[in-house]
Amino acid sequence: MNVSGTIDRPLTHDPQKQAPMTSSAHEPSGSATPDVSISGANRSRQNRTREMQLIPEALARAHMHDRRREAEAERQAVRLVAARRMQRRAERVSLRARRALAMAVMH
Repeated sequence: MNVSGTIDRPLTHDPQKQAPMTSSAHEPSGSATPDVSISGANRSRQNRTREMQLIPEALARAHMHDRRREAEAERQAVRLVAARRMQRRAERVSLRARRALAMAVMH
């Protein structure tokens, strides 16, 4: 009986006898097969290890990108609020000047 292992219950616990993680149509992914060389398994395991070590760096990069985008959006919102405040102030000053001019012309 030819039973292949699963992720939870691998066919073998010896890492050097495990097959590399490749997708195949005729065989479940990650099962140990006799036609796979040990160097292939080592190379695959080394690549997975390198990828695993780079995951936190990629997550940190994505997090910093999000934080940078949030900070830029916050700065833009602050600039918009300040611009609206200055516009209202300019409108009040303009109205005051108009009233003063009207008062001067009337008297």
